[in-house]
Amino acid sequence: MKKVILVGLLMIGFIGLAQNERREHRQRENLKDLSPEQMATLQTKRMTLALDLTATQQKQMQDFNLEEATSRMARMNEMKVKRESGEVTKPTSEERYAMHTARLDQRIAQKSQMKQLLSKEQFEKWEKMQQRKGHHQRKGVTGRNTHHKPK
Repeated sequence: MKKVILVGLLMIGFIGLAQNERREHRQRENLKDLSPEQMATLQTKRMTLALDLTATQQKQMQDFNLEEATSRMARMNEMKVKRESGEVTKPTSEERYAMHTARLDQRIAQKSQMKQLLSKEQFEKWEKMQQRKGHHQRKGVTGRNTHHKPK
């Protein structure tokens, strides 16, 4: 009897996880149809609510977010074209290093820009938001962290 109850509870848990994943997938699917301008506007509005941005900061943030969204959309379209033409191959170690370096350079530039645009308190709050966002993105379906932490 205990085993039946345990199995039932496990099944309910797995169903809940699957539904949550489907909901997140649908949200991403809906967002991929947006233009860079729309994505930038949504991101700016979210940041305004979270960080209480002034009107000047909102304008600067809109410009920054538009630039980021346009760049991201261009990279996505480039990968889509490569994928459709069959040009996608496993990157060499040098290519992986170059991609990782470019991604880190972009994050450093973003952090520097945020430091200029935001007040000290806003910047601290933004950094905490980024840490939480990164933590959630690294979690797998099971809720476990998929990246190994050094001991």
